[in-house]
Amino acid sequence: MKKRIFACAMSALLLAITSWADDKAKDEDRLKNASTVLTEILNIPDDIPQDLLDKADCVVVFPSVLKAAFVVGGSYGRGAMTCRTGEYFNGPWGAPSMMALEGGSVGFQIGGQATDFVLLVMNDRGANSILSSKVKLGGDASVAAGPVGRDASAETDVSMRAEILSYSRARGLFAGISLEGSTIRPDKDANRRIYGETIPAKDIVIAHQTNVPPAAQGLVSTLNAETPKHKAS
Repeated sequence: MKKRIFACAMSALLLAITSWADDKAKDEDRLKNASTVLTEILNIPDDIPQDLLDKADCVVVFPSVLKAAFVVGGSYGRGAMTCRTGEYFNGPWGAPSMMALEGGSVGFQIGGQATDFVLLVMNDRGANSILSSKVKLGGDASVAAGPVGRDASAETDVSMRAEILSYSRARGLFAGISLEGSTIRPDKDANRRIYGETIPAKDIVIAHQTNVPPAAQGLVSTLNAETPKHKAS
């Protein structure tokens, strides 16, 4: 009997370790996919205006957010958020926190599609609120569809007032999109798997208590290449 109990316990432990390893691999793939999505979007001729990208304190990327709907729809995605280092967000880009995006919509919709989202966090208030807890976009933090066009003027009232500017890419089309009503929060479990210990999202992204993990090197290096210097608002 004792041998059977021991064998069952070891089997359960092995399954738990295997599941943890599989989930970590998925998290690392999300970081790599976030880098690919951002690189592709920044290579689109009419993408995010450079002056807005240079003014952003942080960037959040959600690759392949799934939307499925039949009358009542919802969205669910996982991605990563990275911010510039330094007291005033004026240093190079730092280690990311894993993030979760969830939302709902009501309408006569049928079908499903995957959409990539990129969010620019334009000030420290927006950054700190997102990294502290679950935030409702349009409620706890102001959000607006970001203007597009690399050389377009971004000095609009919407761009200057919003804490977060949001963009989407679906079926090859890139555009600013409002995510009002959706929620965004740190993914604590994914952070624990990526960094090997429990670290609050703010300590990862704002206090910079860890190094950039290998899977996030592409995301961080892309941002350091595309917008190495912070432009004061």
